[in-house]
Amino acid sequence: MQIKKIIRCQVVYILLVVLFVLAVIFNINTGNVHISPARIFRIIFLHGDMGTPEYNIIWKIRLPRLCMAAILGGALSLSGFLLQTFFRNPIAGPFVLGISSGAKMFVAITMIFLLKYMSGMPLWAQVAAAFVGSLLAMLYVLLFANRVKSMSMLLVVGIMISYICSAITDLCITFANDSDIANLTHWAMGSFSGSSWSTVKLAAAVVFPTAVVTFLFSKPISAYLLGIHIRFFRVCIILLSSLLSACVTALAGPISFVGIAVPHITRLSLKTTKPVVTIPAIFLCGAVFCMFCDLIARTIFSPSELAIGTVTAVFGAPVVIWLMVKRQK
Repeated sequence: MQIKKIIRCQVVYILLVVLFVLAVIFNINTGNVHISPARIFRIIFLHGDMGTPEYNIIWKIRLPRLCMAAILGGALSLSGFLLQTFFRNPIAGPFVLGISSGAKMFVAITMIFLLKYMSGMPLWAQVAAAFVGSLLAMLYVLLFANRVKSMSMLLVVGIMISYICSAITDLCITFANDSDIANLTHWAMGSFSGSSWSTVKLAAAVVFPTAVVTFLFSKPISAYLLGIHIRFFRVCIILLSSLLSACVTALAGPISFVGIAVPHITRLSLKTTKPVVTIPAIFLCGAVFCMFCDLIARTIFSPSELAIGTVTAVFGAPVVIWLMVKRQK
């Protein structure tokens, strides 16, 4: 049985790597402008055709967007995994519990306030504002989580928090300028479009160290799952999950259901709950999931583009429904 588990984990990891490579190829090769594979190879690895439109499309549009989808998809999946671990609840996730809405609310308020005095809002300020909003929303969820034991009731609490944050956001947008409203509306829909290498560097600087710390916490997470509660470790889980979801919301807008669906898909595939095995797979699976969802969002109705949250909801919402039905049975 142990050998079968090892072989299964190896097969799943190999499959995820293959899917990751395919997602990279499809995302770079697919778009309104067709570029041959040979030319793509020459542009990426040999830096040929510099200055041509194809070179700019690959290096300034498609590659940054691809990297952003991979990094933030992994971050959102890890955030969902940490929340499910903390609450011991399979439907816990940053979007469902209203944490993404709290981040969205604070970013919107900060943008409206700062843009009156500045020509633009720094990226670090967006992430910081989203982090504060995520923590506040998390604190409200924690206040109710100790009193609410039912999974469905915790879901209702999260939805109510989400509605409250959305109402406050809409109220603030009412007093914003027309140009600010357009920017906020586009950002609130959720999208990886407009990604640049500066945003990719910021996302990598926040997400990768946080992911490494999460992996180093594999043993404490295993102990936590067995019922050993350490106050300091609980605080660390809250901070790590809030930071990951805040980074995603600040740089790409609120994205739904990835944090719930991907951890469960990964655990079902691996047939194990050991954090040291599942954490890297969850990050990789989240990256692959968001890369393919972004590919669908920008190509299915080309030249029009869907919000990334629309596509992730189509694939993620059925997983949530299945989890609730399964738990009820």
